[in-house]
Amino acid sequence: MKLLAIETSAESCSVALCWGDTLHVQHEVVPRKHAELVLPAVEALLARADGALSHLDAIAFGRGPGSFTGVRIAASVAQGLALGADLPVLPISTLAVQARGAFRRQGWRRVLVAQDARMSEVYSGMYLVNVEDDVRLIGREVVVPPSKLEADEQGQWCGCGSAWSVYGDAMRKALGSRLVEVEERDEPPHAADLVALAGPAFKRGEGVDAGDAVPVYVRDRVTRPSAVP
Repeated sequence: MKLLAIETSAESCSVALCWGDTLHVQHEVVPRKHAELVLPAVEALLARADGALSHLDAIAFGRGPGSFTGVRIAASVAQGLALGADLPVLPISTLAVQARGAFRRQGWRRVLVAQDARMSEVYSGMYLVNVEDDVRLIGREVVVPPSKLEADEQGQWCGCGSAWSVYGDAMRKALGSRLVEVEERDEPPHAADLVALAGPAFKRGEGVDAGDAVPVYVRDRVTRPSAVP
């Protein structure tokens, strides 16, 4: 399988190219430089694989939630490249990508992702992960004040995501004994994890036309009265 994956929803500009059995990755933490770096990264990875867009099976992108600007960049680049090469697009949840990353790094199977959404809120979702790269959302993805974070599924959870370093005390208090461990280091979404989820999604027939590959913001507004965590 040959897949290109683009993830720019956070501070990293992360691009991965699965070319058969080989994975090429370019992952840099470069705040506010995604727009100028993402296409050169795509070109560099294709050159490294001695391939072309027309040889791909699909293009995946991190569809959010995340930075409004970053999510739009990934969506627009994926759409443009897919239209030019007549390829299907795989929109993949950025929070699911984060959950898969926590599994890769820590081996966690029950992951509560909490990303800083600014404006005293967090994007959150709970995921069950298995070794076949099946990352299943429990409930729905939400945007809430940190003090309102809930784990509405039985059992205990491990936390990852950028919100823990900002609102960790409020979220720990809200979750209580349902939270057993938190990843100490903030790890932005990685395109290698996006590729891992995109492969099974492609096999399940979840590819869409480029025009239907739209971001998912969860929060549909960029300003609101401030909330207290």
